[in-house]
Amino acid sequence: MKKSKFIILIAVIVIISIISFMVYDFFGNKSTEQTNVYEYNIEDLKQIDSSLVKYSEIQQIKPNIEGIKALAIDKNDNLYISGSNKILIYNKDANLLKEFTHGKEVLSMTISPDSEIYLGARDHIEIWNKEGNLINSWKVLNEKVLITSIVVTDSSVFVADAGNKIVYHYNLKGEFLNEIGRKDSIAEIPGFIIPSPYFDLAINSNEELWVANPGRHSFESYTPEGRLISSWERTSMEIDGFSGCCNPSHFAFLSDGSYVTSEKGIVRIKIHNQAGDFKCVVATPNQFDDDTKGLDLAVDSKDRIFVLDPKKVLIRIFGRK
Repeated sequence: MKKSKFIILIAVIVIISIISFMVYDFFGNKSTEQTNVYEYNIEDLKQIDSSLVKYSEIQQIKPNIEGIKALAIDKNDNLYISGSNKILIYNKDANLLKEFTHGKEVLSMTISPDSEIYLGARDHIEIWNKEGNLINSWKVLNEKVLITSIVVTDSSVFVADAGNKIVYHYNLKGEFLNEIGRKDSIAEIPGFIIPSPYFDLAINSNEELWVANPGRHSFESYTPEGRLISSWERTSMEIDGFSGCCNPSHFAFLSDGSYVTSEKGIVRIKIHNQAGDFKCVVATPNQFDDDTKGLDLAVDSKDRIFVLDPKKVLIRIFGRK
């Protein structure tokens, strides 16, 4: 009897030892820091092959202004900078020509063919002349309006509203004409996805209206009446595409129709050709402070690229190497 009890005791000890070893092997014998094979290393993505960088920074402008949000260039290559309460105007040689106070929170700005200054003052449009006089204004009649971009042609004003995820078309008198980009499955319009207040639009040299759809990492071209003409999309964590919740954040056109784009998250500026294919890099992530966002862009007649850097409070000018 004693021998049977002894054998049972030994068996129990062996079983407990085996179970303990298995538990330790499964739960305890692991590194506290494990690599997720599906996780991208952001620091690795910030490293860009220098052979892809075809531009260099050639000049900086340090404006005497707070809260810089928007920049624009007119047909004479004058530079306009808008901040928390005023506008600065520089000539093509970066000499300050004029400044005046507008006293508004301005998120976007453009210059009309007649050299009038259009400001997106959150929920309404204001038009000023270069002397600092208010010419006209009109309110966007919608709730949750957040005007993030404006472009003006000889006959039309197009306004991007990130709050309502739509583009409005007005005439030069401020009379509403139509909406652009509302989701329509019959017209094959996908609808804009705008997770954050970055929603840009621009007119190229062919007078085509292009709108960034940052939630889809795409660009879409529309007629003034709102018909979708064409689009292209590049979703990728690599340098040839756009990633994150909402990129590109801003864009502008070079004279050959190529797109200059800026991104947040992985902060960089690059160029895509008219078909959307990646061409080259203008500025790399290591040229900006961490968490920089809101890199507004403009291009002058010499295809110099102007970048508004709100973190460093600088206008940075890039030229082809």
